[in-house]
Amino acid sequence: MKKYLVLFLLIPFFLYSQKGLVTEKAMVVSAREEASKIGIEIIKKGGNAFDAMIATQLALAVAYPYAGNISGGGFMVYRKANGDFGSLDFREKAPQKASKNMYLDKNGNVIPNLSTDGALSVGVPGSIAGIFEVHKKLGTLPLKDLFQPAIDLAQKGVIVSAKQKEKLDEYRNIIVTLSGDQTLYNKNFQVGDTIKYLALSSTLKQILKNGKDEFYKGKTAKKLVAFLKQKGGIISMKDLADYKVVWRKPITFNYRELKIISMAPPSSGGITLAQIMKMIEPYEVSKLGHNSTQYLQLLAEAERRAYADRNYFLGDPDFVKIPQKQLLDDSYLRDRMKNFSFEKATQSSEVSHGNVAVYESNETTHYSIVDAEGNAVAVTTTLNGPYGSRLYCDELGFFLNNQMDDFSSKPGVPNYYGLVGAEANSIAPQKRMLSSMTPTIVEKNGKLLMLLGSPGGSTIITSVLQTILNVYEFDMDMQHAVDSPRFHNQWLPDDIMVEPGKFDKPTLDSLNAKNYKINEKFAPVLGKVDAILVQPNGKLEGGADYRGDDKAAGF
Repeated sequence: MKKYLVLFLLIPFFLYSQKGLVTEKAMVVSAREEASKIGIEIIKKGGNAFDAMIATQLALAVAYPYAGNISGGGFMVYRKANGDFGSLDFREKAPQKASKNMYLDKNGNVIPNLSTDGALSVGVPGSIAGIFEVHKKLGTLPLKDLFQPAIDLAQKGVIVSAKQKEKLDEYRNIIVTLSGDQTLYNKNFQVGDTIKYLALSSTLKQILKNGKDEFYKGKTAKKLVAFLKQKGGIISMKDLADYKVVWRKPITFNYRELKIISMAPPSSGGITLAQIMKMIEPYEVSKLGHNSTQYLQLLAEAERRAYADRNYFLGDPDFVKIPQKQLLDDSYLRDRMKNFSFEKATQSSEVSHGNVAVYESNETTHYSIVDAEGNAVAVTTTLNGPYGSRLYCDELGFFLNNQMDDFSSKPGVPNYYGLVGAEANSIAPQKRMLSSMTPTIVEKNGKLLMLLGSPGGSTIITSVLQTILNVYEFDMDMQHAVDSPRFHNQWLPDDIMVEPGKFDKPTLDSLNAKNYKINEKFAPVLGKVDAILVQPNGKLEGGADYRGDDKAAGF
């Protein structure tokens, strides 16, 4: 009996995951079933993928306060049915009173938790500006149709799931400490309880009635600024009034037969993903074997080099000159891999950023949408940390982000996700902080193949990478590709993080023998991918990550 049990444990986990939802016309995959269903209902009513994006974003703000938001920011990458594509940056910005050394003590040391907890960690929110901009340029249905489902959901309430209870229990004390003991969250919620978000419902009604200016110039703005000031924050009415989104040209690159469209800076996702995929392209990836020793080595070593470049060169392109052309140059990337060998690990201490002549969140949520016409939208949005700054404004009904931690508080000192930044991502007034968000769309032979993205802070990029490779190199369907065990390397710390208990012992022993440091403890979950794959027959298959309450909906 024991022999059979051992054999069962060594069979890859993903072989036991179920196939994803398959539909013919349209699909939404998000972190909560309520939000996915709301998005799909909008498409059924005749809305397009961009209408569904707005409704889904608002629904996630209600159903998934852990990361869904109207008070954070994010990025959208889209591809229209006719092949046109683009991207929207609605990332948060630093307040005008922000300064380079605002999180340092008099000795120049980082003050613990100041950039992660409470009002001083909050960046100027972009989510509301983002959805109004999407509606103005690409939406078709009236805003009332897109807001009302989230308003109704907030009034009706959301049922607490087992995974949600676990997170509420974990963060309750810090939420109450920062927000006060009268907060909505000062209650021991049980699985099956319904939480009604009446204050958020009222805020959404006001925004619907008065438009974007309600959030950035109106009564809601005034209440928000007063609340933050009382809690020690520095965001002003001028910060809110001056906030603007930016339409940006996406990063596009080829990997074998694929064309990949991903987010440009201030997201590091597209450039870093491109660097990794171009570095591994010369190798016969599929012949290495899925999650084999050599496969883990190749990806980890390419990731190590790409993250070293990411952390040194990348920042807000409106503030720093990014050597994008050089970073994506084939000969430069070949040169970066010259000292890689399958025989032994390259130590991160031996890998710095590359020689380029020019210098200058774990808890995020992603959703993917394809409508009946074939328009595709990939959106990653965040509060940064779990429940953002853990500061909840009960009067307005939402958590505030802690996005300021995505800056380098001090070059060379790791942030919440262990990422070590440089001068390019230092704090400056009105600057956008560097992100790892990687909303991505993939074409094959000029046709839509898949769209995907993930939360997970620094692990977002590698989660997206492995999911694409699982489908393309290893012929997995979408759900198996999403459920498959993942691993991650980000240069510093010098570890390969692997999902605990998901990789067989001989593989890990082999990596240890080659001087790789294996870490099964730091990141028990590496990303939470929500993806859609267009099958050869044109049907859509959803991949909703089992690691959360994620769910696909479609028709």
